[in-house]
Amino acid sequence: MESGQRRSLLQAPAVQALIVLCAALVLALLIRQVSEHTFGVDVTPIPFAVLHGALAAGIAYARRMASWWMPILFFFPPAAVLVNSLQLPPVLFLAIFLFLLLLFWSTFRSQVPFYPSGRPVWDAVAELLPADRPLKVIDIGSGLGGAVLYLSRVRYDSRFVGIELAPLPWLVSHVRALLTGSRGSFIRGDYTLLDFADYDVIFAYLSPAAMTALWNKARVEMRSGTLLLSYEFIIEGAKPTITVQPKQNGPVLYGWHM
Repeated sequence: MESGQRRSLLQAPAVQALIVLCAALVLALLIRQVSEHTFGVDVTPIPFAVLHGALAAGIAYARRMASWWMPILFFFPPAAVLVNSLQLPPVLFLAIFLFLLLLFWSTFRSQVPFYPSGRPVWDAVAELLPADRPLKVIDIGSGLGGAVLYLSRVRYDSRFVGIELAPLPWLVSHVRALLTGSRGSFIRGDYTLLDFADYDVIFAYLSPAAMTALWNKARVEMRSGTLLLSYEFIIEGAKPTITVQPKQNGPVLYGWHM
């Protein structure tokens, strides 16, 4: 593995979280040693796990990791101890692992977790679509397909496509389209391999980590007069031409006319 690839791997959020957990474990072990040998206080597994989680969350906060890592890192060690105490069959853990693998698939690499949007967001997107002509619209990271299926119903003149890399959400969305007779379609693949020039509107609900690369690709490939929409996540350094708040006191839907 080349040095650049190793550096990129070490900078991946999941790897950073693992490093934080390991560092917090070392600190927790040192604190337990001091507690037991200096003060004579035994630290049982549950308090130790809580200490481990608290230290990990504190390190993540100090490192300014994404906000969702704090609760994940805090609850992971106590949850692991509690689950282990239940003496569940190993096959259950394998089943859970396979389910999560199929659900999140390449989140480790893409840094885009599963984010559902919802009906108010889809209505906001529908209102922003140009009404004077048929459109070709793609939802990148389409999840369970709700946006594509809904928009296909309200804009029958246009073609809506969803692309999803994770196998399970793609399969669910594909089956939903078949069962409902929807004109929407779904591709299983990586949106970074698409040619954005093929679409009039691109809708994204990704993550902060993906926005710079998305903008760079959109600027190069999207045609003049097309529209890029991003729910919740802004593009640093690119002032949006559209800002809509689909849910009261909720995240903003941003738009950029290309």
